[in-house]
Amino acid sequence: MKALRLHRWNVTPREAARIQLRLRERLELRDRFAEVKTVAGADVALDLRRKRAIAGAIVYRFPEMVEIERACAERPLTFPYVPSLLSFREIPVLLKAFARLRNAPDLIFYDGHGYAHPRRFGIACHLGVLLDRPTIGCAKSILVGTAKKPSRQAGSWAPLVDGKTQEVIGAALRTREGVKPVYISQGHRISLERAIEFARAASDGFRIPRPTREADHYVEAVKRGEKTRLQRPGK
Repeated sequence: MKALRLHRWNVTPREAARIQLRLRERLELRDRFAEVKTVAGADVALDLRRKRAIAGAIVYRFPEMVEIERACAERPLTFPYVPSLLSFREIPVLLKAFARLRNAPDLIFYDGHGYAHPRRFGIACHLGVLLDRPTIGCAKSILVGTAKKPSRQAGSWAPLVDGKTQEVIGAALRTREGVKPVYISQGHRISLERAIEFARAASDGFRIPRPTREADHYVEAVKRGEKTRLQRPGK
């Protein structure tokens, strides 16, 4: 997969925030995609001892959720940790991993926020704009906003609302009965309603939907040296 080159990465945190605001103008919060036949999950693990970032992406046939391929990449960490600027720390290595995929996914899940972000341009938005792909943010905790608890039933959800503007910026989705919700938000080229639908479809009885859960396991395994840099089913 090739990414658009819309800005440089060697920037200060202040410059990075300005880039987010500029790129937000490209964001599409409506559905713009054809039939979704493949989905990918992606995540990044940090090896702070070696000051390296490790990214992984796994592609599945959808809706069967049969794995097609996976790829990973590694590069030095060059941007400081700033909670609302994680894309500048993680996306450079993510783009390297996605470039190694032979099958470009129709939809991407990322383990982080999208529109549910202080500047409405979280890492899932940034990744979607650069790859020009529909993306969904699937986070384990809230970065901004509040949400009432959804009912205990799997598949139930409650709006994630920015208290200052009262804008709905995402959803607290219960993926399994009785467990904590995950926080779904739009990344790019998808509505919140469809993002919730796809997150439900990609859930398989665990709290974290399968694409991001397995991407997390993958990058942690690579970090421990348990996987080869590139691995495909059956290899």
